[in-house]
Amino acid sequence: MPEYFLDIKYENRTYTVEELNFKEFECCTFINCNFSDCNFIDVTFIDCVFNDCIFSGAKINHVALRTVFFNRCEIKDVNFAMCNKLIFEVHFKDCILDFSKFYTLKIKGTSFTNCSLVAIDFMSTDLTEVIFENCDLYRSEFAKAIANKANFKTSYNYTIDPVKTKIKKAVFALEGIKGLLFKHDILVK
Repeated sequence: MPEYFLDIKYENRTYTVEELNFKEFECCTFINCNFSDCNFIDVTFIDCVFNDCIFSGAKINHVALRTVFFNRCEIKDVNFAMCNKLIFEVHFKDCILDFSKFYTLKIKGTSFTNCSLVAIDFMSTDLTEVIFENCDLYRSEFAKAIANKANFKTSYNYTIDPVKTKIKKAVFALEGIKGLLFKHDILVK
């Protein structure tokens, strides 16, 4: 049975490879912590908040993220696709997630606000009702994704093929239309 921690604030910590393994954190706050060396095994975060933390390169296989908020975090090259899918809910604000993977995840209703999402793998991901608010989606891949009712209105640099991606009732700004027409080699001026 995992070790359980409730309503604790952790600040200015750098975690080692196995330090967090087999632990469950509920209603905890992590401030200015570095998780980049971690190779998480059987770790659960419930109703937790991460502020100004670094996860870049961390191995988060089989981690449970249940209503978790990331604020101003660096989360480059992290594979969320191997997270525990039961009650998976995450939200990102002012984060850098470049080169991370959400492949095949169901992240319905997730919010990305003011995030750098460069070269993200959203292939075959359920993005239904996801909010991309003021996000850079340069070179992110959406093939076979379901982005119905997703909101891209204030985001930019995306290229989405409507033939390969379900985008029924998704919201786009007029300025972003070129990102939907790229494969047709059409110029929009």
